[in-house]
Amino acid sequence: MEELRTEETAARLCLEFLILAASRSAEAREARWSEIDFKAAIWTLPPERMKAGQSHRVPLPTRAIAILEIMQARRAGGDFVFPSAVKPSRPVSEYPLHKLLPSGVTLHGFRSSFRNFCAECASYPRELAEEALAHRVGNAVERAYRRTDLLEQRRQLMEAWAQYCTGSIAENVIPLSAGRR
Repeated sequence: MEELRTEETAARLCLEFLILAASRSAEAREARWSEIDFKAAIWTLPPERMKAGQSHRVPLPTRAIAILEIMQARRAGGDFVFPSAVKPSRPVSEYPLHKLLPSGVTLHGFRSSFRNFCAECASYPRELAEEALAHRVGNAVERAYRRTDLLEQRRQLMEAWAQYCTGSIAENVIPLSAGRR
């Protein structure tokens, strides 16, 4: 994360946002201003942009909001939060994000890291972690009765994740031992 912050390019900011939101690459790269609610600190992805075809609300941690404010100050029209440097009417492509990663690291791997953080470092319930990742869990009956997206609990989770990613670990987070990866 420190390395990402050495420059504030759209690609670097997009990658940091992707990590903090635990989102899929296309979801972050194609984020639109119309999906962002600054006041509520929520990013709402419409069903047509989601893998499961259902709307998904992402509570945004403080640093993610700061990233959006940086991008908003640069906004020169268009609805993409992270526009392409080459063609601003298009979203940033996946290629510049991949170029920022060390060999062997994948964009999707950050979602896996988030899931491991939930289970091993912070002991968040499985349902909360899976909801944060927009995974459909449980059978049809269970999903029919679950009528919440646990937004406020996920807000705490996402802030703890952001603190973990930036090195300012919250009190309720158990850090991994130095030799363990």
